[in-house]
Amino acid sequence: MANKSMSSGFNTDVTHRDRLFHIQTDDRGPAHPAIDTAVYQTGRVLFRKTLGYAQFTASPEFTPAWLRGRVAEHHRSVIEDLRAGLFDAEIAEAIENSVSGNGVRIELLNPGAWLSAGSVSLDVKVLRRTDGQPQPGAQVEASIEGAIEDVRHRGQSDDQGCAHIRFPLPPLGKGGLALVISARADGNSDEIRFSMRSRPKSSPPTAATEA
Repeated sequence: MANKSMSSGFNTDVTHRDRLFHIQTDDRGPAHPAIDTAVYQTGRVLFRKTLGYAQFTASPEFTPAWLRGRVAEHHRSVIEDLRAGLFDAEIAEAIENSVSGNGVRIELLNPGAWLSAGSVSLDVKVLRRTDGQPQPGAQVEASIEGAIEDVRHRGQSDDQGCAHIRFPLPPLGKGGLALVISARADGNSDEIRFSMRSRPKSSPPTAATEA
């Protein structure tokens, strides 16, 4: 039987209409067979395009090489479509929402020390975009995208907008990995991601936008 482990991902910086975007494509792995490409700016997702491949996994032609080719093709196609302006409307709307004062904004308060000795320790603050004040009661969720098992860890922001989430680092797949933190309050949401380029040891992974 062919080894059907997760394919590695791709990261590319692209300048379009005088704006710098980071394009990240990952295979979500056997538990969630899909290829996910996200368009970031300053660490926040502006646009996402996902392609499922569950229908191909039973085929004898489904190999790690085949999957990596599809991941690379998906990555290239999103870059080409971005440069062609096909996502301009969606990106403009996302940028407008991020600066219009509506919604919530996540901050990771310990970006240099959230991973230590095989444990994840997140100090998160959720702020209102309208006035920058703390958002109490926000539902905060964290997970390691690309882990062998998809486990989501949840918390709630207190009166100061702070949430503390702790969990052991789960067994990791072999491909693109990312720490994903999201928050939702009053129908508004925000998400930040940090790429994990290799199995971490003593130092934390770098932010996706720093690739």
